[in-house]
Formats: sequence, C-alpha cells, structure tokens
Amino acid sequence: MNARRLAKASEAVREAVSSAILFDLKDPRVQNVTVLQAVVAPDMRTAKIYVSVMGDAKKQSLCMHGLESARGFIQSRIADRIDTRYTPVIRFILDQGVKKSAEATRLIRESLGAGAEPDALQPIDDVLSTETEEAFDDPVGSEDSSADERPASRPESA
Repeated sequence: MNARRLAKASEAVREAVSSAILFDLKDPRVQNVTVLQAVVAPDMRTAKIYVSVMGDAKKQSLCMHGLESARGFIQSRIADRIDTRYTPVIRFILDQGVKKSAEATRLIRESLGAGAEPDALQPIDDVLSTETEEAFDDPVGSEDSSADERPASRPESA
C-alpha cells in the first residue's frame, strides 16, 4: 500500500476511534482521553492507537484498562466506519508526550522566573527580535551593502 493511502487509512481509523470514545463509549473509567495518532500497518491488519490521558498515574492506568476492555466495541465502530477488507486489530499505547511537555514548560518557567508569574516573563517574540537585531547590527563585509540588497537575477529562458 502506498504512503498516501496508508496515511488516509490511519487518519480514518484515528477519527473513528476518537468519535467512538467520545460519543459511543459509556465506560466511566474512560475519561479525559485524547486520541493523538493512529499508525496502521501496511497490510491493514493491525493498528497502534496513541492516546493521552490527563490525570495522575492511577487515573491513567484505570483509563487504559477501560480502553482495553472496550477494544472489541471500538473495533466494531471502526469496521462500521471504514470499508476495508480487514478491520485492524487495535492496540492502545499511552503517550506521555503531552504530560512531559507540560512538565518541561513548568520547569523552564520556574528556572527563568524563580516562580514568577507567566506575564512577568519576556515573550518569545521579544527574545527573538532582540537576537535578530543584534545579529544584524554589525554585518561582516558590509562595505558595499547595495550589492547584497539586490535580489538574485534569474536567467531568462527563450
């Protein structure tokens, strides 16, 4: 299967799983779940579903058990939604990326501001504009800058 068809199939599976979890699943253990990505195998027989669960480790574990117990139901929703020869057997994988990025942001804020409010920190646009202004204050070889300002000419085709 080519890459484009595989990407479309992965996206269709992701949409089917996320809508099944959001609208059809009535398990009280499954809460605060975000379906991040679906990776379908080239033969369309298996799929890895990457999910993010907000909460502590106990809530995440409970939610993952709920998703595993509802796996057959979710696979039936995938079969109803997409028309393929095989319905992929899904496996849920807990992705810690969102939680780790929030923790990294918190640590950066603490180290920069020593507990300062987010408004007290310098916005990233100000930092970038200051760095770029400093880089262009003293350009190397700027004696004849008029030649550098002209755009490169394109060769004319006949």
